[in-house]
Amino acid sequence: MRLAAFDMDGTLLMPNHQLGQQTLLSLRALQAHPVQLTFATGRHYMEMQPLMRDYDLPAFLISGNGTRIHDPAGQLLHASDLAPEVARLVIHSHWNTRASLHVFNDNGWFTQHDVPEILAAHQLSGFRYQLTDLRTLPEHQVTKACFIADYHELCELKIQLREALGDSAHLCFSAADCLEVLPLNANKGAALTQLTARLGISMAECMAFGDAMNDLEMLDGVGHGFVMRNAMQELKAQLPHLPVIGDCATQGVSHFLNHWLTTPHLVYSPE
Repeated sequence: MRLAAFDMDGTLLMPNHQLGQQTLLSLRALQAHPVQLTFATGRHYMEMQPLMRDYDLPAFLISGNGTRIHDPAGQLLHASDLAPEVARLVIHSHWNTRASLHVFNDNGWFTQHDVPEILAAHQLSGFRYQLTDLRTLPEHQVTKACFIADYHELCELKIQLREALGDSAHLCFSAADCLEVLPLNANKGAALTQLTARLGISMAECMAFGDAMNDLEMLDGVGHGFVMRNAMQELKAQLPHLPVIGDCATQGVSHFLNHWLTTPHLVYSPE
């Protein structure tokens, strides 16, 4: 195995959005094996890069659900944005929903909805949204947009978005309460395919871990994909052939990595 790709929320991070000490030790042991680390997340590069530096985990970073790829030194390797007409439609349309709309570009995270409860997930980094009239943002620089609400509300909104956008954007759930609008063909799997080609590594030589629908293409594309026990049921249903490991609450990735590093000849059990 030459590369391991990890989703963050619901996978590496515990429910309190912290990286557990055992997980950190396991990642460092894996890096020393040596296996190339890659973090693949919906979070912004501006949030992730300082965290990786603080944890002393030099790694490739796929951020914005595959819309950006950076190397361990912070150099941008790939960027994709929403088509301006898609960004305009998402931002300027009236959607029949109670969901809050959030827009991202290279300068940060923007919304006109003050929803402080969602900042709990960003306590570790202190990264937060900027309250802005979204209609003033440059439409040709929008990386992605997302809607935040409960799952059933977002399922209804997804129907509206699909009818309005057709095949001009990629829609997926990055969590049960977060529906993403991404550039067409932008996802973690496509980004990882680009990265491995650049590194001269085959996808068959990679392992990946995830819990939500934004991890689907990545988990299905690598040689060894692993689904978290706490994963969305929709993801488990789409990938019934992949093994399910432990829960993020009990640092399930660390448990698996310790097994893989020390007793790979034994059958793995998440218990």
